[in-house]
Amino acid sequence: MEMTKSFEELDHRETQLGELILRRRRIPMLGDEVVYEVILNGEFLMSSLFHAVEDALADLGLAVTPPGPLDVLVGGLGLGYTAAAALRHPNVSSLSIVEYLGPVIEWHGKGLVPLGAELTGDPRTCFIETDFFASATRPREGFDPMLPGRKFHAILLDIDHSPRHWLNPRHSALYSREGLTTLGQNLHKGGVFAMWSDESPDEEFLFNLREVFTEVHSHVISFPNPIRGGESSGTVYVAQKQPTWENIID
Repeated sequence: MEMTKSFEELDHRETQLGELILRRRRIPMLGDEVVYEVILNGEFLMSSLFHAVEDALADLGLAVTPPGPLDVLVGGLGLGYTAAAALRHPNVSSLSIVEYLGPVIEWHGKGLVPLGAELTGDPRTCFIETDFFASATRPREGFDPMLPGRKFHAILLDIDHSPRHWLNPRHSALYSREGLTTLGQNLHKGGVFAMWSDESPDEEFLFNLREVFTEVHSHVISFPNPIRGGESSGTVYVAQKQPTWENIID
């Protein structure tokens, strides 16, 4: 994936969510570091320069999962950092990656992004092209069309910017008490729901999480920002419904 130009547009598509662009550029102020960027409808969606919070999403979410082999679902593929971080955990036996936009899955299959070969070459990985938010409302069908009703030990969500800043307004229902309750039906007993946010902890969302899950924490993750200077930060929410003796068996 050697880069010879200072700027390249690797893909440009019209999608269900609008204009999607994948580009690669050198940043002279960072010693010509090569950076991959995804832009949706003129708004920066993600950059390979910043993925500390995506890494933390997988690490913090999987740190509190039950012991034993784990079936994990990642909502939102993007540049693949959350998925790659999850695969570094040896107890992850399967990783299902749900992505709404087909071109994003294609980028990884074609090797257009740095982690493509790593993700597509891991036998634990399965890509599912579907709408995470619609699937979350149908636990009897679930996310995996090959295994209806399949449950997971952890669901790691990295799609919207925050519980209040959505890529699509219809996503908002997930962050309500009712939406979270339904989402939780896709988890095994003691399973974990963890979520990335680009903003500070949201007290209303934390209240909704506590109405549904028994253990809820928000982690502020700070990281250096060499473009703006200083530090930037994001939030990882981790929520778990602890099993009781009455419902310990799935």
